[in-house]
Amino acid sequence: MRRDHRTPVLVALVLTMALVAMDTTIVATAIPQVVGDLGGISEVGWVFSVYLLAQTVTIPIYGKLADLYGRKPILVIGVVVFLVGSALSAASWNMLALIGFRALQGLGAGSIGATVNTVAGDIYTVEERGRVQGYLSSVWGISAVVAPAVGGIFAEYASWRWIFLINLPIGALALALIIRGLHEDVVRTRHRIDYAGASLVLVSVGLLILGLLEGGSSWAWDSAGSIITFAVALVAGVAAALVERRAAEPMLPTWLWTRRLTVGTYAATATAGMIVIGLSVYLPNWGQQVLGLSPVAAGFVAATMSMTWPVTSAYSARLYLRIGFRNTALVGSLLATVAGVILSVLGSGAAVWQPVLGTAVMGAGMGLLFTPLIVGLQNTVGWSQRGTITGGTMFSRFLGQSLGAAAYGAVFNAGMRAHGHLPEPLRVHESTHLVFVGLLAVAVLTCLLLAFVVPRRFPAYHEEGAPT
Repeated sequence: MRRDHRTPVLVALVLTMALVAMDTTIVATAIPQVVGDLGGISEVGWVFSVYLLAQTVTIPIYGKLADLYGRKPILVIGVVVFLVGSALSAASWNMLALIGFRALQGLGAGSIGATVNTVAGDIYTVEERGRVQGYLSSVWGISAVVAPAVGGIFAEYASWRWIFLINLPIGALALALIIRGLHEDVVRTRHRIDYAGASLVLVSVGLLILGLLEGGSSWAWDSAGSIITFAVALVAGVAAALVERRAAEPMLPTWLWTRRLTVGTYAATATAGMIVIGLSVYLPNWGQQVLGLSPVAAGFVAATMSMTWPVTSAYSARLYLRIGFRNTALVGSLLATVAGVILSVLGSGAAVWQPVLGTAVMGAGMGLLFTPLIVGLQNTVGWSQRGTITGGTMFSRFLGQSLGAAAYGAVFNAGMRAHGHLPEPLRVHESTHLVFVGLLAVAVLTCLLLAFVVPRRFPAYHEEGAPT
């Protein structure tokens, strides 16, 4: 059997993606120990928010830089920054220092998030990418289950600082595999960096994500702080659009946000991201508070999604090669809608197999939804634009998760207030039911976007219609 020379690079991609995915949730179960050691309980929410914020806002920038200078240097720099942030986080002496170093981690995570899928698109054919995306997507599902458990083990039996130190040997191995195994033939030319556009994009997206993360928690949605945050984000966004139209090498090219194909696909990716975050956050809590499951059992109910997701993702290549990228994603959105119906009709006395069925169907839908959209978009451009278009896809997914967290949080809190007269388990059930209905509505919206906005045909790069 002939050895595939790409396998070490794929292992490196999986490892680097695991670093990013694990550090999204691994800190959660160790928070009591972190606060006990560092203090600053009032600022602890920023340990999570600043990581997600720094990661999300930089993804589009890194995607463009990967097109200009190659994937390898951008990915290597990202991994190094992430590992430095990890080491410094482990050495934190107070909560403010930890927050700052988590931001540094997030800057590295943004590079990884933007380039890993781009490299996969570079080294694998369109027929192989479904299987590879299955491997990469399974990392997120497995991490959602494993990371909190690992964090709890380190906090209880060693030190919370090992949550960050464990990244170092894993990252070093990934770095060695990337440096040794990833080879690119990049033509070195002088580029005009769009500093003005990049700065405005960072300000606009940063304030948007900040407003979504902090609205309803740090400040009220209708407060002056919230209104000002979103207003400045809008102004910066308009200014960025004007600057990008005139830039010689724009960070976000005009075709990226004016073509029906990319706009529709990004919108569908964002709504799919909203579905994933809603299920991941609220189903485990519902399982514990309403069904009386243990935290581990409730986590495994939600983890069912991570079992079916990579299976259908790997199978998606057969489907999208036969019926097309858009239609395959449409099948996935229909499965997500079926899952939304199953979850929306769950009663407070539901058997465990019922939410397990709902999450299994949802995972199957996500595997058929995300994979053909990202592979389809990558297939419409050449090497010099693949980083940009892939970065846009990953950014849309994270933006959707931020939107979903804000929207479902508002819905859940409104439900808790409206049913204040009920016993706690029933309050949680009624409020979570509203979230599940919201998931169903977003799944239907995703179907509509795919059916009526996203074009049926994704033109291959060599065909007429590729962006210029």
